[in-house]
Amino acid sequence: MSETGPFRLPQGGRLIDRAYPLEFRFDGRPLRGLRGDTLASALMGSGVMLMGRSFKYHRPRGPIASGAEEPNALLGLGQGGRFEPNQRATTTQLEQGMRLTGQNAWPSLSVDVGAVNSWLYRLFPAGFYYKTFILPRAAWKHLFEPVIRRSAGLGRAPKDVDPDRYEQAYDFAEVVVVGGGIAGLQAARDAAEAGGRVLVLEQDPHWGGRTPVDHGPAGQGAIDALLTDLRGRDNVTMRRKTMATGLYDHGYLLAREALADHDPNQGIPRQRLWRIRAGRIVTATGALERPLSFAMNDVPGVMLASAVRDYIVNHGVAPGHRIVLVTNNDDAYRTALAAQEAGLDVPAILDARPAADGPLPKMARDRGIRVMTGTGIAKVKGSRAVEGIVTCAQAGQGQPIETIDCDAVAMSGGWSPVVHLWSHCGGKLTWDDAQALFRPDPARPPLGADGEGNVTAVGAAYGDLRCAGELERDEAAMQPVWVMPAQATRKARYKMWLDFQNDVKVSDIELAAQEGYESVEHTKRYTTLGMATDQGKVSNINGLAVLSGALNQPIPATGTTTFRPPYTPLTLATIAADARGDAFQPLRKTAIDGWHVLNGAKWEPVGQWRRAYCYLRGGEDAHAAVAREIKAVRGGVGTLDASTLGKIIVKGPDAGKFLDMIYTGVMSSLPVGKCRYGLMCSENGFLMDDGVAVRLSEDTWLCHTTTGGAERIHAHMEDWLQCEWWEWKVYTANVTEQWAQVAVVGPKARTLLERLGGMDVSDDALPFMGWAEGEIAGIPARIYRISFSGELSFEVSVPANRGLELWEALHKAGADLGVTPYGTEAMHIMRAEKGFIMIGDETDGTVIPQDLGLGWAISKKKPDYIGKRAQMRSHMTDPDRWQLVGLESLDDRMIPDGAYAVAEGTNANGQRNVQGRVTSTYYSPTLGRPIAMGLVRHGPSRMGEELDFPLSNGPAVRAKIVEPVFYDKEGARLNG
Repeated sequence: MSETGPFRLPQGGRLIDRAYPLEFRFDGRPLRGLRGDTLASALMGSGVMLMGRSFKYHRPRGPIASGAEEPNALLGLGQGGRFEPNQRATTTQLEQGMRLTGQNAWPSLSVDVGAVNSWLYRLFPAGFYYKTFILPRAAWKHLFEPVIRRSAGLGRAPKDVDPDRYEQAYDFAEVVVVGGGIAGLQAARDAAEAGGRVLVLEQDPHWGGRTPVDHGPAGQGAIDALLTDLRGRDNVTMRRKTMATGLYDHGYLLAREALADHDPNQGIPRQRLWRIRAGRIVTATGALERPLSFAMNDVPGVMLASAVRDYIVNHGVAPGHRIVLVTNNDDAYRTALAAQEAGLDVPAILDARPAADGPLPKMARDRGIRVMTGTGIAKVKGSRAVEGIVTCAQAGQGQPIETIDCDAVAMSGGWSPVVHLWSHCGGKLTWDDAQALFRPDPARPPLGADGEGNVTAVGAAYGDLRCAGELERDEAAMQPVWVMPAQATRKARYKMWLDFQNDVKVSDIELAAQEGYESVEHTKRYTTLGMATDQGKVSNINGLAVLSGALNQPIPATGTTTFRPPYTPLTLATIAADARGDAFQPLRKTAIDGWHVLNGAKWEPVGQWRRAYCYLRGGEDAHAAVAREIKAVRGGVGTLDASTLGKIIVKGPDAGKFLDMIYTGVMSSLPVGKCRYGLMCSENGFLMDDGVAVRLSEDTWLCHTTTGGAERIHAHMEDWLQCEWWEWKVYTANVTEQWAQVAVVGPKARTLLERLGGMDVSDDALPFMGWAEGEIAGIPARIYRISFSGELSFEVSVPANRGLELWEALHKAGADLGVTPYGTEAMHIMRAEKGFIMIGDETDGTVIPQDLGLGWAISKKKPDYIGKRAQMRSHMTDPDRWQLVGLESLDDRMIPDGAYAVAEGTNANGQRNVQGRVTSTYYSPTLGRPIAMGLVRHGPSRMGEELDFPLSNGPAVRAKIVEPVFYDKEGARLNG
């Protein structure tokens, strides 16, 4: 017996280092493995086969595979902030001191109360959750839902902060080869010889795939020769432990590289997410072995034949001392031969085919292994470990022939190519009837940006597992076997597992077909087939074959479910990388931010920027500071840091035509040197942003947006340009951060600017809604004569690196004028006093310009704009739509933001009818009373009427409907 466990073989194990034992714990039990082990091989070597429980029935589960397709052996790994649930034991490398815990079991894996579900399996057939928990209705909230929520999921989510670092990186290559087996390495060599940069990605820590396992020294020699060749080429980059997780349009590939996974002491990021652009992508992703469906095929110790071979050859671990093989193809015989060479007993190979006369079966017979053709497994004996099997005729109903004692079963139902990446962005599949598999169709590849296929699949039938090109295999044809035995009884089909994690059986698929679920997508959702964490890698082909049989139609007619990225799960930490904590949302600061800090700014976040809400002086609170700022602006002059407003350049011969579609009004007729207010709507007709457009030259406009709308509106423009009007000659650029912008506002604004010198800002030289370019205080500047406060206002735009210089010059020159910085809240109140809308307050994604009395900003002449047709819908032209009005509190109480105005009667739910709501509400220092705006049914025609706004904590506020303009209705203050 080895010191690392009773199932560790005395020799072999090409990936392990016997000189370096590693200690770890599983559910508190101390165990030992070896460097190079996976968690699965270390546990099996120690005699631990029970590694999990299934989701629905809580049946005992051991590993079935040796790779990323593993559905059973999922463990909790680590402690504290480094705890991770659902770690695949088959792919996670063992490290010193690891702490492993079982999942989905209470109080322990060995004694699990939830296993009672297995005895009640007839109460939990496919789709049982759609048929139960309906009555009594009250029981759902207090009984059914709490139980279901506690039962949901496998592992528990971590609670502590992850202390590790993650990063993202970018790369590009003319050719990216996904897969480091012999087929992928050959493809990389051929691409490198053709010139251009070649990038090779391999998910495992070692190169070669199955070739060294299945072909021994000769296979390893072929791999070594290819690696030597590739490593000697300057145009080839090779990355191990890098899983390609998703392939998207235009040759965009995502891959996750494990750098210091589960070993935090290396001082480097734990994982790296690669974003790769490729001219061409070669998928050399091999194939996955399929299980066979026979009764009790889920007992721990029943494994894929290739996995048994992997554990023996790669890790020197025996999944059992007495192994029975069951197969429908020649490849599984390699496992029998490998097990015998390792000193293990192979009492029999059960081959479902009527005859097995190829070189591999002959070799097995020559070595004294019993080969039983036309034979299958009637059932596996044992519940928590394999104790033996009962054989039967494959063509029969399962009548017992013989009982064979064994402690492991290696099964092989054939191979399915890994077509996920090929399929992620549109590559089509074709059914290969001879080999009973779906493979990539080279005539229908994914399309690249140029409309041509830019993805190639090498070894498309079997990929690396068939060692394409250099190492041939002489094998007889396989025989599809979807159910064993072929005429199995109904009772036996209740115990034949397809999806091992979700407990989906052959009987469940047949029941779904019986109940009318003929679409494979519907069957998937009804039964949860392929919805486990392995996403059907092991189960889907067998499941759709069973469905096809139940529907009496060929497999291609049933088709496959949709392949979606990621191929294997990505942690949220890897996706986020550095975007967490303080960096979760980058904090954007203007060029004047430091001045604000030194002068008492109270902050508020606006569209990732931090903006000054107000400036606190002395012992005043925010309310007093806002009132002081407004009075200073209305009575003298104030400055606002407006640098955060979106600024988008739109340029080109078709720029005017484009902006006429983007805005509801006409922008193409705007003269050079002028500004125009405009509205933008979504394709559904709802108001999404507003701002002032400036015509800089014959073919160039500058479009101002709200602070929170810059990136969104720029993306909106690019979306329409790239997807709809791609032939228009228009260029856009978001230059928000290139310019600092300061609003100089108030009756003394012109006086202050004239003191700085350099530009004529008189009413004749710079009229309202005009702009001029020149120098002010020696700084290159553009000045826009626009106002969002109703006061005389100039917005001065200068290069960002000179924004602070301008700000300080203004405050130095205007000290005797009482120049006062003001923040966003003062700006909002002054806008509300003038009845100006705020995007996000008066709009909520359901409001159109006509609701806000902004029909004047919609062109009646131009034939179209984005949203125009949507605004013609019946509910958009409904005369009962709520419209903007002002609201005057009758008892000087503030009307809460969002409060509803009630109407007579109740609706179908027994709630009071409503006839309007408050969109924005403020206390106006200028007027000395509260003001509010809101949307009210038939509002503009109901001036003077009174409405009730009920409160949750007091009597209703009564308010009168008034005009939304509360201050300076004539606009006399606009010119100072």
